[in-house]
Amino acid sequence: MTDTVSRRLRNGTRTWHEALESTGFATAMLAGTLPLDRYVGQLAAYRVVLAALEAELARAVCPSVGSVWSPDLVKLPFVERDLRHFAAQGTAPRPCPAAEEFAVEVRHTAVTAPTELLGFLYVLEGSTLGALFLLRYVTEAYRLTDGNGTSYYGSGDRARWAAFAERLDRALGEPAVQERVLAAAERAYRHVALISGELSAGLNSAAREVA
Repeated sequence: MTDTVSRRLRNGTRTWHEALESTGFATAMLAGTLPLDRYVGQLAAYRVVLAALEAELARAVCPSVGSVWSPDLVKLPFVERDLRHFAAQGTAPRPCPAAEEFAVEVRHTAVTAPTELLGFLYVLEGSTLGALFLLRYVTEAYRLTDGNGTSYYGSGDRARWAAFAERLDRALGEPAVQERVLAAAERAYRHVALISGELSAGLNSAAREVA
């Protein structure tokens, strides 16, 4: 019996997921010591990636992409809302070359193998579920109230995720196609790891000012 693509993606990327949880960025966030500019830097990095990915998904003519992609998966407005909040507070992120590299690959993949965009989408959409767990750490660390600065981290939805996974499974039943999408998800995780690496530079376990 052919395994579902959502199960293959979950099992095939588990090592990447666990590795990201041990980065300096993630460790500092859980400890409540992540500098605010690093949190804002992650949002800015994701804005670059999401702007490219969501634009390519929306314009794709690939039937598989069309059957999976849905407007309720759009996350760019949440990130932009958060960044506007922090910009008004005077916090500006640093450039993130790794995010630009990810966006370049997204655009290249849209031309050469559009179905593989779904592997990228799996990783980015899945990250919002993890962000729900981290939401309270962010809110407490930066003393955020009324959802200001946490729109993206609060955007995850388990029912939406389940519907997304179901559409993936229906659209990607062929093992060879699943293999390509899994490879794309692994590439996405590699890019996310590079972004996290840039944001982890100079961090350690010592307590830091976060605001």
